[in-house]
Amino acid sequence: MSPTESSNLWSSRSVGSRLQHGIFYLLIRLGGRRAAYVLLHLVILYYALLRPDQRRKAEPYLRRRFPHAGSRQLFQHGCRLLLEFGKVLVDRAVVGILGPERMTVRLHGREELLALLAEGKGLILIGAHVGCWQAAMSALGFLGTPVSLLMQREDGDIDRHYFEHAGRECPYRIIDPRGFLGGSLEMLAVLKRGEVLSVMGDRLLGSDKNAVAVDFLGGPVRLPFSAYKLAATTGAPIVVLFSAKTGPASYELELAKVIRVPNLAGRSGAAFAPYVAEFAGALEKFTRDHPYQFFNFFDMWQNDETK
Repeated sequence: MSPTESSNLWSSRSVGSRLQHGIFYLLIRLGGRRAAYVLLHLVILYYALLRPDQRRKAEPYLRRRFPHAGSRQLFQHGCRLLLEFGKVLVDRAVVGILGPERMTVRLHGREELLALLAEGKGLILIGAHVGCWQAAMSALGFLGTPVSLLMQREDGDIDRHYFEHAGRECPYRIIDPRGFLGGSLEMLAVLKRGEVLSVMGDRLLGSDKNAVAVDFLGGPVRLPFSAYKLAATTGAPIVVLFSAKTGPASYELELAKVIRVPNLAGRSGAAFAPYVAEFAGALEKFTRDHPYQFFNFFDMWQNDETK
């Protein structure tokens, strides 16, 4: 698979038009979360019946998570996954439009995070497209240090982040992976200053050369190892942090795992595979506990010859 092919496996661009998004935003202002959820159920029905292409994007994951499901069950699983994804998007808008007090975010592992940051080598947060990662980011103010986020946003993406709804500046610094050397120098500088770097561990941004193969849900997937290489260079601890929706207006953040990478400077990507596999194992456990909150809508296993 070429780097170009790798970068085209998924798209961060929003589904729906600017008008459709605006209707949801207006409904939230007038009727709150519940009103938006009512409309959401109708939208999911539309996509399930008339736009099956959107539902089918989740089928590679659902077939792995529910290997014995038939066609009818896969349809039901797909609808439920889309519904949960829609709720997360509504919740994100609610926080920005109506205020953060409308959402309860409970963090497990606060003291451990503070202790890791106090080591003075920076802190790498590795998350995934599960639950609401914006909820995780919004709950990190207690760390008292700048947070930088590796994030790629496509031109034409109209989906707003929670701070954009509120008309506030971005509360964290964005590092674009399409920049010089994939933003690696900027990320290294963040850690050298003892700050927090947040990256996603379940999607590859840029060249496929920056990924290694590990097992996930019974098949090999290629996941990025750049963060683990940075950890080896700087000594920064890695924290796997996942968020899960636990109620209509509540989320929990779980410190799922702490990964320590020894000094492997100069080693090939394969040397980092065991540490990437630790992340994949933590993510697999999350999907067992929250099967409808994994929102990676592309075939991560497309090169698995065992399928």
